[in-house]
Amino acid sequence: MTAQAVLTSQLKPHQEKPNFIIKVPKGTRDLSPQQMVVREKILEKIIGCFKRHGARGLDTPAFELTETLTEKYEDTFGLMYDLKDQGGELLSLRYDLTVPFARYLAMNKLKKMKRYQVGKVWRRESPALVQGRYREFCQCDFDIAGEFDPMIPDAECLKIMCEILSGLQLGDFLIKVNDRRIVDGIFAVCGVPEDRFRTICSSMDKLDKMSWEDVRHEMVAEKGLAPEVADGIGEYAQCHGGISLIEELSKDPRLSQSQLALQGLGDLKLLFEYLTLFGIAEKISFDLSLARGLDYYTGVIYEAVLLQSPGQAGKEALNVGSVAAGGRYDGLVAQFDPKGHRVPCVGLSIGVERIFCLVEQKMKASGEKVRTTETQVFVATPQQNFLRERLKLIAELWDAGIKAEMLYKNNPKLLTQLHYCEKTDIPLMVIIGEQEQREGVIKLRSVASREEVIINRESLVAEIQKRLS
Repeated sequence: MTAQAVLTSQLKPHQEKPNFIIKVPKGTRDLSPQQMVVREKILEKIIGCFKRHGARGLDTPAFELTETLTEKYEDTFGLMYDLKDQGGELLSLRYDLTVPFARYLAMNKLKKMKRYQVGKVWRRESPALVQGRYREFCQCDFDIAGEFDPMIPDAECLKIMCEILSGLQLGDFLIKVNDRRIVDGIFAVCGVPEDRFRTICSSMDKLDKMSWEDVRHEMVAEKGLAPEVADGIGEYAQCHGGISLIEELSKDPRLSQSQLALQGLGDLKLLFEYLTLFGIAEKISFDLSLARGLDYYTGVIYEAVLLQSPGQAGKEALNVGSVAAGGRYDGLVAQFDPKGHRVPCVGLSIGVERIFCLVEQKMKASGEKVRTTETQVFVATPQQNFLRERLKLIAELWDAGIKAEMLYKNNPKLLTQLHYCEKTDIPLMVIIGEQEQREGVIKLRSVASREEVIINRESLVAEIQKRLS
């Protein structure tokens, strides 16, 4: 029995199951041609911005060695998709694009790089599809690796975030900024044991979704933190502002006991100077509740959230959470390097699915139509036996770089061809029949206005290009 026959025999019982459900796996989805048009436009804007800032493209495998990933996501490795051993290597699907980038830098002994990457990542968490949260989703990352003067690359990352979110016209947004050293400093002066920093940090990271009372309850009841320690954290965690808050905290008698926190505050003061020069300081809020759950952050951290405008207050807002986030991770590359060489890094990630959800919702509300093809010209005939002429004509258009289509029929009806053009919004139609062939001309029709002109056969391409430009 051949391998194919064995496979067919194994598949047959499935085909005969009366209750077999055909569906996509939980937390994933198909994207229709209409959705792909919208998605490609979003990606084009994001990648265009990354390139404008001098980034180079990079791609890494969809899966990595499990060992590469598990050590870097202590709190989250339960969310990773492990693959069956296929040949002596334990593998897992990548959880984000940051760890593969750090591995790439260490493996290739690179000390400097400005890169962007767009790719799918996988997380085995409970999907919330209305919020644009999936198990398989696309990330768009921009990172600057290398030893530079403080806060210049960090400020550029925040500028990029502002450019992208403004360019996508999603409405008003705010970027919350904090520093991991300030978070750790707060924990230290409030009396959190050092070995509990990360777990308390992951509770604090939920403040964008939960009230302080609920987060405090988790810290005290579930994680065993003393109530007075949690209350001390709460006093700081509920503060947000700008440069004046940074100056106020620098003089705070309790917080200034932490050298780490003072370093973080000093860097943030410099960061706000640069953000003012970039003209984006009003979009940034220094927010002490921001913690970012991932373990690898070491300095400045940030997260962009969309704000509900007063005009929408009456309507039900789509809660999509953060749409972009990132920060500084100076120690991650060293974890992959056998000699522990450090390569400081800072970066950002744009949450495409959440943005996509919003753009789709706005388009539905406005009734905007999406064209799923980019065809510019349709080659038609009103008569029979003109297939060969149409084929010659369409080849000429394709060779000239013009996007063209025709119906795959020997003798299509002219009305059918006209309806097809109107339905698919093709702007121009080229018509050839007996009379045109005899006179060495072509009829060029504007589909929207139904206006027709006669032009010479040899000047067809030039005329079309002129109209399209």
